[in-house]
Amino acid sequence: MYSELHKNSDDILGIVDYHYEFYSSHLKNERDIIVWYPDSAVEGFKRLPVLYMHDGQNLFSPNTSFIGVDWKVDETVETLLYSEKIREFIVVGIYNTKDRLEEYNYFNPKGKSYASFIIHELKPFIDENYSTLRGPEHTGIMGSSMGGLCSFQLALRFPNVFGNAGCLSNSFWIDDKRIFNFAEELIPEVFGQKMYIDCGDAEKELIEDNRDMNYLLMKEKYHKNNLLLWNEELGGKHTEKDWAKRLHKPLTFMFGR
Repeated sequence: MYSELHKNSDDILGIVDYHYEFYSSHLKNERDIIVWYPDSAVEGFKRLPVLYMHDGQNLFSPNTSFIGVDWKVDETVETLLYSEKIREFIVVGIYNTKDRLEEYNYFNPKGKSYASFIIHELKPFIDENYSTLRGPEHTGIMGSSMGGLCSFQLALRFPNVFGNAGCLSNSFWIDDKRIFNFAEELIPEVFGQKMYIDCGDAEKELIEDNRDMNYLLMKEKYHKNNLLLWNEELGGKHTEKDWAKRLHKPLTFMFGR
């Protein structure tokens, strides 16, 4: 494993640090990690919140992303910072592997190992090598589709680690919708956690499950103290382009000033 610091690498705004072939003893595999933070973050010593994002290769550059379309995380964050709608934070993009479908589901062994990788290997590495705010109120997790499911699972299972979750176009249908019983069991254990959930109304196979999860969270009073934000995106589809288009909504909710 090694890292390289790139200023505006591949037209990415801000500062990028690549950690290639990051090995996990829990998963017995390796993957690339991309760490991003805004230029303004280097102006004087400051500790920053951290957002861990799945499918890291899709976040910043069309050169590495699926079908050549990225989430435009750097452009979106810089725009929100310029308009003073959010505070500065670090983004840790976790590249996926050929085992993505299994790793992004906490209900199977590889999913549990993926959680252990993030919590016990990656997060300690980030906290040791970057100026971070380490508490759950300063730590978020985000993804879409299976990555949305995974973010939702880990936020509920580990609220002492992840105090903010951005869950987009979630695959709540997995394992015969087991996630609903999982949520009902764990929601009472969660205190003060922010949860953003969305789905595009054009995602016909997902929208009803996502609506049902919103209803469940509302029933459990998860919305109390403005901890829940549900967004049914008009015309939203299951694509990187669509997630990029509405990325500002979860980021503002999770890291707003």
